[in-house]
Order: sequence, then C-alpha cells, then structure tokens
Amino acid sequence: MTARPGQISETTIALLGRGFVADPSGALWCPASRLVVVSDLHLEKGSSLAARRMLLPPYDTARTLAMLAAVIARYRPRTVISLGDSFHDRAGPCRMAEADVVTLRALQAGREWVWVAGNHDPSLDGALPGLCCDEVTEGGIRFAHEPTPTPQGGEIAGHLHPCVKVTGRGGSVRRKAFVSCETRIVMPAFGAFTGGLDIRSPAIRSLFPDRMAVFALGQQRAYQVAA
Repeated sequence: MTARPGQISETTIALLGRGFVADPSGALWCPASRLVVVSDLHLEKGSSLAARRMLLPPYDTARTLAMLAAVIARYRPRTVISLGDSFHDRAGPCRMAEADVVTLRALQAGREWVWVAGNHDPSLDGALPGLCCDEVTEGGIRFAHEPTPTPQGGEIAGHLHPCVKVTGRGGSVRRKAFVSCETRIVMPAFGAFTGGLDIRSPAIRSLFPDRMAVFALGQQRAYQVAA
C-alpha cells in the first residue's frame, strides 16, 4: 500500500473479528463503532517535572492536544476512550493553561468521552467533563490502562509505552509501536513527552508468549515489522 505525501494510509489490526485502524499518531480507530482510543497522553508532564526542578519546554500539553485534535478531525468519532495516564499526575488538570482547557473541552463537545484511571492519575472524577472509570468493556473487549496476564476475551491496554528499533540500509530508528495478538493490543504512548519500552523487554514479551505482531509508527501509516 502506498500513500501520497500528506495522505494517511490505513493499517488494520484485527481483534475478536473487529478491525482497528492503527493510526500513525498512535491512536486506534474502530469504524464499526466510531470509536477512537488513545493511551498515555501524560498531559502536564512538563509542569510536573518543573515542580521538581527538572525543566523541559512547557509545551507538551498543547502539542499533545494538537495531535489529538488532528485525529478527531480525521475520524469524527462518536466516542473517545483515553486509557489512563491521561495526566502525568492527579493534579495535572489544575495546572492546565486556560487555552489548553478550552481546546480540550472543544474536542469533547458533542461526543462521549471516557477517562480510564491510570497509575499516574488514579482519579480524575470531577476534575474534567467525561466519564471516569477503572475500565470499560464494549463489544466483548476490555479497555483498561494496564494489561492483564491472561485476558478473558479481548483486551486493549496501554501503560507499557512499547517501541521498536527498526534497522534498514540507511541505519536504525527507534519508533513507538502497537503490539498485538489474537486477544490483545498494547498501545503506544500518545503523549508528546513520553518515552518507550523496547518490545523485547520481559514486561512486554511475557504478554505475548506464543506470537506478537508489531506495528511501528511511520509518518503516513503504521508498518508491520518483524518482532
């Protein structure tokens, strides 16, 4: 499949008979239910680190929301699920710049928005519009922050920030990646300031004892690469 410059080309990951488009931003799109899934936004990570004298440019929230706005404009979802660690800490919503709050609320307008609790933000209830929960199940698929050792049914989770080193004739590059099998998808971190964990690490390999498919994020599409 070839994409023209500026055009997004679709790569689909199958889970329990449903097709999820692996967007090159790191989001998942399910056309059948008009659902967008993102994970590990880590909004306000810059301000959280600044409070501990670890100074980074304070633009991570605006950049991440701009990336999310592009995804929402592309797919026009009915529902958005954010799979935990949406904020870098539980006080993150209180530190958001007013312009970022306005942007986020505009993205939420007219659609269902679900905030799944993560280990960095265990409770956002009341801090922002939207439904806050520990996990949600839809169509036999569990949407949660942390993957379970053995999922019952299907599972889409985040938390581990998978990435992969891709080597070619021009050298090597490290890219965020989706990792999947017949019963689960582990999503890459969506946030602008998020790092990654190599897919060969025991924390990721143990979740895929038999087989894993790896989809590295490119500029125009996600590319399946050797595990």
